[in-house]
Amino acid sequence: MLLDTASLYFRAFFGLPDTIRAPDGTPVNAVRGLLEFIARLVGDYAPTHLVACWDDDWRPQWRVDLIPSYKAHRVVDVVAGGVDVEETPDALVTQIPMIRRVLAELHISVVGAADHEADDVIGSLATQSTIPVDIVTGDRDLFQLVDDASDVRLVYTARGMSKLEVMTEEVIVGKYGVTPRQYADFAVLRGDASDGLPGVAGIGEKTAANLLQEYASLDGIIAAAADVSSTMSSTIRAKIAAAAEYLAVAPQVVEVVQGLDLGQFDAQIRPLSAEARSSFAHLADEWGLGSPATRALRALGNDVPGT
Repeated sequence: MLLDTASLYFRAFFGLPDTIRAPDGTPVNAVRGLLEFIARLVGDYAPTHLVACWDDDWRPQWRVDLIPSYKAHRVVDVVAGGVDVEETPDALVTQIPMIRRVLAELHISVVGAADHEADDVIGSLATQSTIPVDIVTGDRDLFQLVDDASDVRLVYTARGMSKLEVMTEEVIVGKYGVTPRQYADFAVLRGDASDGLPGVAGIGEKTAANLLQEYASLDGIIAAAADVSSTMSSTIRAKIAAAAEYLAVAPQVVEVVQGLDLGQFDAQIRPLSAEARSSFAHLADEWGLGSPATRALRALGNDVPGT
């Protein structure tokens, strides 16, 4: 199971009031919420291995160089040391090191890659895995990784943790009219305001899907637009031609990197030692993590006294 960790802790933070605090007054709603999510996901889907995939760079410069608007609306006005800083509530910023500490205490592998987003870590681990994979995210861009033949599914969180959707090839085709292999091209054409991707002006989801059904890929669509003898309408042809500069670079931004060398790490879920359980219990008491900590500990295969 590959967790899009930031997607989950943002959802936890905004889904729970920041009046949930540690005894010293520090907000812990994102920490507690993430622990609850982990308990639910591991309990329901029973993975043998678990990785918390991390954004070492949430807005890689190489993607910005290709499309300057990429995630630009999320950058705070004050930029520290020339590095783009994502707009994140202070009450959540405080909790991110706490989340890292909790994951370490539970011996959950945290994996990131320099100059890359968690999406790229997920893409590389999913496509290089020799065992079935469940990706947990609220990001539609990762639909491109779903692969029935390789047992790669996606547990989609966008509708909330009580309405999780398991995305397979059949589900994606049914909802969007494109296959997972076409999804990156679909996203390029449609655009995505949440990522600052403009898309092709005048082409929405339905038209993008219809074009991919007819021409198979973005390359096929571009070729048909340049071929005066093709069946493409003059209106669509003009829209594709007008977006030529964008279409030349957008696929590199939207496509998830799949070839990262992430080194060796042990992600197998194992019960903690008595010493590690004691250390986690002490931290949970200190931070007031309550029942979510207990449920996460139990879901990860640990005997918890009194439960």
